[in-house]
Amino acid sequence: FCRVDPYGFERPEDFDYASYEAFFSRYLVVLTRRAIKWSKLLKGNNSIQKSLKVKRYIRKGIPNEHRALIWMIVSGAQANMEQNPGYYHRLLEGEKNDKLVEAIKTDMNRTFPDNVKFRKTADPCLQHVLYNVLVAYGHHNKAVGYCQGMNFIAGYLILITKNEEESFWLLDALIGRILPDYYSPVMLGLKTDQEVLGELVKMKVPAVAELMERHGVMWTLVVSRWFICLFIDILPVETVLRIWDCLFYEGSKIIFRVALTLIKQHQAFILEATNFPDICDKFKQITKGTFVTECHSFMQKIFTDPGTLSMATINKLRETCREKLLSQG
Repeated sequence: FCRVDPYGFERPEDFDYASYEAFFSRYLVVLTRRAIKWSKLLKGNNSIQKSLKVKRYIRKGIPNEHRALIWMIVSGAQANMEQNPGYYHRLLEGEKNDKLVEAIKTDMNRTFPDNVKFRKTADPCLQHVLYNVLVAYGHHNKAVGYCQGMNFIAGYLILITKNEEESFWLLDALIGRILPDYYSPVMLGLKTDQEVLGELVKMKVPAVAELMERHGVMWTLVVSRWFICLFIDILPVETVLRIWDCLFYEGSKIIFRVALTLIKQHQAFILEATNFPDICDKFKQITKGTFVTECHSFMQKIFTDPGTLSMATINKLRETCREKLLSQG
C-alpha cells in the first residue's frame, strides 16, 4: 500500500486502505469513461463555452489531466491572465511590503506538513512557488493582503496546475470574484455566509438548527474551516477537487450545497448530541468515513439532497444576515 497519495499527502495511520481500494477500483471506471467524454468535448482545442452540457460534465467530474485548463477557462482566470501578460512577474519584481512578506514566511512551514512536495527537502520544493504566489497576490489585492487559509488554497491550486502564474490567477478568481469577502481583514463575507448556512439549516434541517440554538453553539465554531479552507483538510482530496470543479463553474452556492448535504445526511447522528462539546465533536465526525470518500456518489447527493437552492435565495439571505451582523457591530 502506498503511504503517500498521488498529490503528495501522507496517509494517516488509521487510513482504511481496504474500503479506499474498493471505492477507487469503481471510481477508476468512472474516471476513464469521463476522460473519453472530455477529450471528445475538447477535441484538442483548449476552449469551451459555458453550456448545460458543460455544466453537467463538470458536475460529473473533470479528469485530472484537464482540470487546470477547465478551471482556468470557466473561472475567468484564463481571460484575465491573457489580458495582463507579464503582470504576475512584475508583481514579484516590484517593491515588497515587509509585514506581508513576514506573515507569509511564518506560515510556510505550517502549510501541509503532511505533504511531501511541500517539505524543504523536496525537489522541487513547492514552498518556494507557494511563497511567490502568496506574495504576488498580497501585492495585487492590497485590501486582502494575506490571511490564514489562503496558503492552503494556493497550495492546492499549485498541486493541480503545477504552474505558478495559473495558480495566482485562480486564487484571484476565487478570492476576488467567487467567494464574497471571505479573506478581508474583518471577514464580513465569511461571517455572513456562516449565518446564511444557519438560516438554510433552519429551513431544510430544522431539528439540527434547534439543537444548535438550544445548546448555544454558534455556527462559526463548527463550520468556519469549511468555508475558509473550502473543505481542504476537512474532506478527502478527491472529494475536495470535485467540489472545486463545481465551485469554479457555479460559484459559492456549492459550498452551501456541500455543507447542507453533510448535515442532512447525518441528521440522526448529530441529534444524538446532548451537550456543547458533543455537538462540536459530531461535526468533526460527519466529515469522515465512506460517505465523503465516495466522491462520485457524494457529488450526486449535493445536487439532490438539499433540494432547490437558488442564487437569489442565497443573495437575499446574505443581505439580511449582513445587515444583522453590521448592526451588532
